Amino acid sequence: MFFITVVELLVFMPWIAAYRQGFLEERLIAAQVAALSLEEAPGHMVSPRLEQQLLETAGVIAVIVRREDKSLMLGFDLMPAEADAVIDLRQASLGMLIADAFDTFQAEGGRIIRVVGEPSLPGTRWVEITMSEMGLYEAMVAYSSNVLILSIIVSVMVGLGVYLALHWLMVRPMRRLKNTIVSFRLHPEAKGPHRRLVRRRDEIGVVSRELVRMQDELQANLKEKTRLAELGEAVSKINHDLRNILTTAQLATDRLSKVDDPRIVPVARRLMTSVSRAVALCERTLRHGRADEPAPVKGETPLLPLLEDVAATLGLDDDGDFKVYFNFPKDFWIWGDGNQLHRVFLNLARNAHEAQGQSGSITFTAERDDTGTFHIDITDTGPGIPAHLVPNLFKPFLAVAKAGGSGLGLAIARDIVLAHGGQIGLKETGEGGTTFRVCLPGPDPDGED
Repeated sequence: MFFITVVELLVFMPWIAAYRQGFLEERLIAAQVAALSLEEAPGHMVSPRLEQQLLETAGVIAVIVRREDKSLMLGFDLMPAEADAVIDLRQASLGMLIADAFDTFQAEGGRIIRVVGEPSLPGTRWVEITMSEMGLYEAMVAYSSNVLILSIIVSVMVGLGVYLALHWLMVRPMRRLKNTIVSFRLHPEAKGPHRRLVRRRDEIGVVSRELVRMQDELQANLKEKTRLAELGEAVSKINHDLRNILTTAQLATDRLSKVDDPRIVPVARRLMTSVSRAVALCERTLRHGRADEPAPVKGETPLLPLLEDVAATLGLDDDGDFKVYFNFPKDFWIWGDGNQLHRVFLNLARNAHEAQGQSGSITFTAERDDTGTFHIDITDTGPGIPAHLVPNLFKPFLAVAKAGGSGLGLAIARDIVLAHGGQIGLKETGEGGTTFRVCLPGPDPDGED
């Protein structure tokens, strides 16, 4: 309402100036018509009574009209010796008209003015009237009052309309958005009205849709965190009891290793290594309350013995229908922590073996490029990985391809490889098989890991 009133005040100035100009021009025309009665009167004169009636009808005190050959005057005897103001409408600018209008308001109708304007009758050279400004002042006050009343009505109606429009288009959506945020903060895991999508294309619509997406993502993260917390508690309990069981198994394998039988010694050594790794993992988990790996202790690790141990742990070397190929030199070595990398290749090889069943093959290929980076490929001949699992392969619990699987093997392998400063990824997959690639950096020339 305030801004509409300000705009109407700015517009009012040319309006009142135009209204005043029109009022004076009407008086000039009426005065010229009154003066024409003198042309037909004898001696160009009329009776004082008729003259007074003509002047009152025109609304002026006196009028002077100069024709081509004569001058016509009414009210000559009533003309004051000097007018309070002279107004020339023939070449008046807008600024001059506005200034004269405010002068009229300031004088409050107490002036006698002389007005000169353009003749409206043919053959007329000059028209001039003398009039009291009281009638003009009263007409301008009445016009201004009407404009003021209309302005108030328009301001109120437009202001109310703008208020209702803003309330409907902005306040209500923002209030719903506020209620949604408060409700979601109080009950972040509950699905409620905050799932409503808004089709608006403006900023409020964008914020509403992004809020829904954020809520969905946050709820998914909360569910995953809750599941991880529950799983962590269960794992801690299992690890506590499993450590005791493995300790007993470790004592048994120690005695088994003392048996002097060439068929038992390799198996006992392998069993002792596996049990020792399991005991160490349980102890780390119980000590820190989580399964984070310690910083890798890097060094030159022969790759062939490492992968042969992986195959032996999975029993692949005892399965005649399943083949394991090593496509790299026997003296090939990599730079890293052997115990941690053993878990990486064990998880990859186990997945490849389970994907193929009782028959198939796994091929380990390794090379070192010009930058000193080691590239190890693990290729199987299985049916490939389903397309819907590919985007979440390395995310915990999200890439479970078999019954009973946990979806943690690739996630663990990724964490270990990243701790080594390397990368792991799916190189290719299809009906002919799947290849994973592990890239590990070589030793730092400055002797730093």
